[in-house]
Amino acid sequence: MAKNRKSAVAEGSVLRDAREITAVEQYWHAAERPKSRKPPANYKYVDELAHLQFELIKLQEWVRLQGLKVAVIFEGRDAAGKGGVIKRITESLNPRICRVVALGTPTERERGQWYFQRYVAELPTRGEIVLFDRSWYNRAGVEHVMGFCNEDEYQEFLRSCPIFEEMLVRSGIYLVKYWFSVNDEEQERRFQERIRNPTKRWKLSPMDVESRKRWVEYSRAKDVMFAHTDRKKTPWHVVDADDKKRARLNCIQHLLKQIPYQDMRPVEIELPPRQPDTGYRRPRKSTQRFVPKAY
Repeated sequence: MAKNRKSAVAEGSVLRDAREITAVEQYWHAAERPKSRKPPANYKYVDELAHLQFELIKLQEWVRLQGLKVAVIFEGRDAAGKGGVIKRITESLNPRICRVVALGTPTERERGQWYFQRYVAELPTRGEIVLFDRSWYNRAGVEHVMGFCNEDEYQEFLRSCPIFEEMLVRSGIYLVKYWFSVNDEEQERRFQERIRNPTKRWKLSPMDVESRKRWVEYSRAKDVMFAHTDRKKTPWHVVDADDKKRARLNCIQHLLKQIPYQDMRPVEIELPPRQPDTGYRRPRKSTQRFVPKAY
C-alpha cells in the first residue's frame, strides 16, 4: 500500500509539470501583450509564466542579434527552487543560445588550476546566455563550511572574487547574481518531499543532507560572502523563494529588466513547396526496424 502511495506521489509530480507546460502552450496569444505591464492583482500563474517566457524569447533574439554576453548565477540554500526557475527560463529558449552550466566535483587536474579557471571556460561568448546552476561561489559556501578548502584559499577568494567579477563586467558581460532564500520550515518540507518522491530523490545528495546539519554555519558563510561580494557593479539580488511559483515569476521578471532589449518578434517563415516526386521508389517498410506500438 505504501509503495502504491509513493508511486502516486511521483506520477502526480510529473503530471503537474506536464500540465503546466501544456497550459502555457495554450497561452501564446500572450505574445501580443506589451512587455511593460504590471501583473493584475488576480493574475493566474500560467498566464504570467506564458507572458514572461515569450519575453524571454524576445530577449534571446536581441542577445543573438546584438552579440551580447549574459551570465546569470543562481545560488542559495539547498531545495530553494533554483532548478525550477532555470527550467522555466530554458523551456522556451534555443539551447544553442541559452545553456545551463552545472559543474560537478573538480577533477585532480582542476584542483591544481587557478580557482576560477574552469568557470572561465564556461563564460558566454557573443550572442549567448549562460545560466550557472551554482558557480564559483562554491568556495564561499560548501567548500568553506565542509572544509574542502583551507583558510588561506577561502580568504583569497573573498579578496579576489569582486576583482574577478568587475573584470567580467568591464569586458562587456552582463553579470546577474541571484540568491534564493528559503526559510527553515519550508526547506524541511521540501527535503521530506524529495525523500518520498522517487522522481525527485536524485536532487537530494549526501552533501545536501550533511549541509542540513550546518544551517547556522551556512547562514554565517552567506552573510560573510555578501559582505565581500555584494558590490554596486555586481550586486546580489535576493529572491524570496518560500513560494516556488511566485519566486519563478519574480525572478524571470527581474531578469528581463536587467538587460535592455527591444521587441524582437520571431520572423514569419513561409514554407517552400515540397520537391516533386520524379518516380523514386523507396525501400519497403518491412526492411526497417520499427519501434513496437505499445501505446
